[in-house]
Amino acid sequence: MPDKKYCILGLGEILWDLLPQGKQLGGAPSNFAYCSNLLGDRGVAASRLGNDELGKEAAQKLAGLGVETSFLQADSAHPTGTVNVSVDSKGEPAFEITPSVAWDFLEWEASWQSLAQEADAVCFGTLAQRAPGSRETIRKFLRSVRPGAVRIFDVNLRQSFYSAEILAQSLQLAEILKLNHEELPRVAKLLDLPENGGEEVTARRLMQAHGLRLVCVTRGGRGSILISENGVDEHAGFPVRVLDTVGAGDAFTAALGHHFLRGASLARMNEAANRLGAWVASQAGATPPADKEILEAVRSG
Repeated sequence: MPDKKYCILGLGEILWDLLPQGKQLGGAPSNFAYCSNLLGDRGVAASRLGNDELGKEAAQKLAGLGVETSFLQADSAHPTGTVNVSVDSKGEPAFEITPSVAWDFLEWEASWQSLAQEADAVCFGTLAQRAPGSRETIRKFLRSVRPGAVRIFDVNLRQSFYSAEILAQSLQLAEILKLNHEELPRVAKLLDLPENGGEEVTARRLMQAHGLRLVCVTRGGRGSILISENGVDEHAGFPVRVLDTVGAGDAFTAALGHHFLRGASLARMNEAANRLGAWVASQAGATPPADKEILEAVRSG
């Protein structure tokens, strides 16, 4: 159903990336929801913000970007999340993530129960599961989605905020796994899987061990490989002048989910995801203004 508008949800952390040039709203869920919206779906962010100035500014920013904010919880006891981001000469970011912030205290509530029943796709990662309360809320949300909804595990290993247990339990709740070429061997090692045989072999081991429908391994500027039970597709990526890569992976995942829901081929998903990810990497920040030409190319695959 190519013309259907799906409900696509980013679940987890929303925060401010404190970059050398100033602060940018960030966090994979909001970046993912924004790009899903750009592609014509109903992009929703579900998270928790502090009842402070940064939290109010984040909610206003998201609303201005067209992201639905009805499912952002307010926390009077903990501050809005922040991350100190430094970017090296190649445009690659390094992150220092503030502990004990609002999104570490996600709460299960009636509105989230209803949202789980509406969602066509939910994207989640490891970072927002670093605290026990949020971890249980995220798992409850994923167990509450209706049959047929797609659960996308975008690993995003950050600092020490992950473990073999978090990875294994997340994979059991997912249909799609997306991770980068550096994370793949680390995940395999943590899960006691053999590391020999290259990316495709390792990805297939993960897929078979956890009953996944699709595994995607991104390779930075060298594109990506998609592996399913029935095939494999490699894409070399789109050459662009990288401004910064913050949010590029989230854009990639949004395009992947957009086309997966529409039953696209591996090749079409891979082309579209690489195109949107490359575009975001060529722009400043994770939520650049819409480019109609790029978005039409992404939507058409």
